[in-house]
Amino acid sequence: MKTGFNRLTNRLTLWIGRVLLLGAVLAVFAACDRREVVVPEPGPPPAAPVTDRAQAEPGEDGPIPLTPAAPNTVTVRVTAAPTPTRVPPDSTATTYTVRPGDTLLRIAGLYATTTETLMRINGLTNPDKIVVGQELQVTLNTELVGPATALVPDSDVVLGPGYSTFDLAEEIARHPGLLSHYEEVVNGRTLTGVEIVSLVARQYSVGPRVLLALLELRGGWLSNLTPDAGQQVYPLGYTRQTHYAGLYYQLMQAANGLNIGFYGWWLDDLWLIQTMDGAHIQFSPELNAGTAGVQKVLADTSASYDTWIADMDRFQEIYANLFGDPFGYAVEPLIHPETENAPLVLPWAKGETWYYTGGPHPGWGSLGAFSAVDFVTDEVHLGCAISTGWVTASAPGLIVMSEDGMVLQDLDGDGDLGTGWVILYMHIASQNRVAAGTWVEAGDRIGHPSCEGGVSSASHLHLARRLNGVWIPTDHSQWPMLLSGWVPIPGDKAYSGTLVRDEEVRRSCECWEAVNAVTH
Repeated sequence: MKTGFNRLTNRLTLWIGRVLLLGAVLAVFAACDRREVVVPEPGPPPAAPVTDRAQAEPGEDGPIPLTPAAPNTVTVRVTAAPTPTRVPPDSTATTYTVRPGDTLLRIAGLYATTTETLMRINGLTNPDKIVVGQELQVTLNTELVGPATALVPDSDVVLGPGYSTFDLAEEIARHPGLLSHYEEVVNGRTLTGVEIVSLVARQYSVGPRVLLALLELRGGWLSNLTPDAGQQVYPLGYTRQTHYAGLYYQLMQAANGLNIGFYGWWLDDLWLIQTMDGAHIQFSPELNAGTAGVQKVLADTSASYDTWIADMDRFQEIYANLFGDPFGYAVEPLIHPETENAPLVLPWAKGETWYYTGGPHPGWGSLGAFSAVDFVTDEVHLGCAISTGWVTASAPGLIVMSEDGMVLQDLDGDGDLGTGWVILYMHIASQNRVAAGTWVEAGDRIGHPSCEGGVSSASHLHLARRLNGVWIPTDHSQWPMLLSGWVPIPGDKAYSGTLVRDEEVRRSCECWEAVNAVTH
């Protein structure tokens, strides 16, 4: 599992440097110049889901049994018992020293914990009373260790080659529950349940089978036309914040959690997860990244260790009822070690100078592989006005998606986002944006930088890569992000770092200066 990632240390302290607090979840960085995380802006919670399309009446006996799964149709080198890939640390207890500008909420986000937990283990009575230099205990040694049972293969948690023949609309239509009748307004457009699940899967690059199994486990949305009121508003069980309401935001939280666990395991950055009562649980070393992702999501919405264990049993049962054996869909290895890199060119016209404002950070969401970088044009203090500059294609390929500020380009041209290299161009204005279905060559116009899509306080380009559905770090030892020879090197935290080409070095900076100027 660690092929290509063994340069990364297994020290928990690296997790601090590989994290930026999720703006839509914690809402504390939304006002910072050009800082962004590509997740949607929270809106007011709906009183109840929109279900105008529902025609059927619920049965008197409540949920209808799920339609039995058809036999698996994809079987690719099945791995029923993943090989253990990690050695537990000597200690999982860590501390954090408060820095200028820190809040307890921000520190909690850095460690995927809660302010309540930090207050409890540090004996704090006021979350607003922390001081620079104060040392806080943020994680503990724990006697609780999770089970080693493999729940799903890695290829089921990412939107990779295991989904090449999966028909999401057909799968949802097989079941009588609320999901097949649901509508919700997302970013100003009315989307169906199918469209919402598909959108989240493509944004986060997570597997829809896992999302559907979680949605049935927590909300009964595949089997029940009328879940109870709480399940209708919070169908994935994320109830801590009212702005998590609605299917889109609930799926967004689940997808983010899957990525936190998946990449935390794969990059050897994460050992502890936490249930809603604040209990810390250490991962068993006998896991695979996909199982770690599912365990993380279930822990986030489980009341206690005991209920978390029970939820994993229920997840296995529900998944089997819906889809059959998860390892019947396994693709091993998920990324073949002989896969060639895809050299890219800088995504603007030759002769132009743009500015490197965001060093390596997650491709989508709050945590995960540092697969993305940010650039702005020379339009100083543009704010969120649409730039007059043009983002151009970094390589030849087929435009597969072009909506909500997001352009996805498939470099192998087969139209399958789960196979081969895929490039994400984010915050691209709808005005003059390249259309889906268009073949572009390197240097062809993609669109104008803006604030559209996700959370952003200034117009810019967010550029990231995926390979077989996996977000690839910019400085990966085998597949570095080569932008006309420039390689982004991470710093000690998200958005920091340098851009290096031979002896030339540029440093990420929220500025328009020689230190971050990059000329194509």
